[in-house]
Amino acid sequence: MPEVMFAGPDGRLEGRYHHSSEPNAPLALVLHPHPLHGGTMNNRITYAMYRSFEKMGFSVMRYNSRGVGRSQGRYDGGIGEISDAAAALDWMQMVNPNAGGLWIAGYSFGAFVGMQLLMRRPEITGWISVAPPANHYDFGFLAPCPCGGLMIAGDSDELVPEPAIRKLVDKLNTQKGVSVDYRIFAGADHVFANHADQVAEALEDHVSTIMARGALALAAD
Repeated sequence: MPEVMFAGPDGRLEGRYHHSSEPNAPLALVLHPHPLHGGTMNNRITYAMYRSFEKMGFSVMRYNSRGVGRSQGRYDGGIGEISDAAAALDWMQMVNPNAGGLWIAGYSFGAFVGMQLLMRRPEITGWISVAPPANHYDFGFLAPCPCGGLMIAGDSDELVPEPAIRKLVDKLNTQKGVSVDYRIFAGADHVFANHADQVAEALEDHVSTIMARGALALAAD
């Protein structure tokens, strides 16, 4: 997985990028947890999601937001981090001008950044949110949410209690044309220490189902 450095809004950003051997492969961008709490692109769940997309034939990138690892700049309370994610997406789209779809996957704080990006980039076709911090941030900006996705919660999460995520899921599911695939992992806390494989399996199951459905719809046209 080659290391890449690309221009961000506050200096150069460091990433790891896998380029698919498939022509016009879909893209996936993976976002890490909170930088002030040790979140980096090498986080176990971030890495597990990255490898899942790679396995499914995607061109995929994970990267360090500003001030993390070798990325320049400093933490900006979430605002600058959304701009960093947009810059990462711009870089991937420049390298892959004819990509067949675009997915965004985030864990914890990365899920918040990913959902903010979803609202700004209409070309995003699907999303994965693992333990979105629904009790720490207002997700009211998801109105209307442009498309459905996969949300994962741990029933033993002490930082983001499962009922807070369920409330967000219920709210999204009332929106027209939006269906959230909600999965609760028994025994998982916020770090999902023993559940990385489960997260990877859920992601692969959800993404392959949605993409197969899309292919069927195209064939029916």
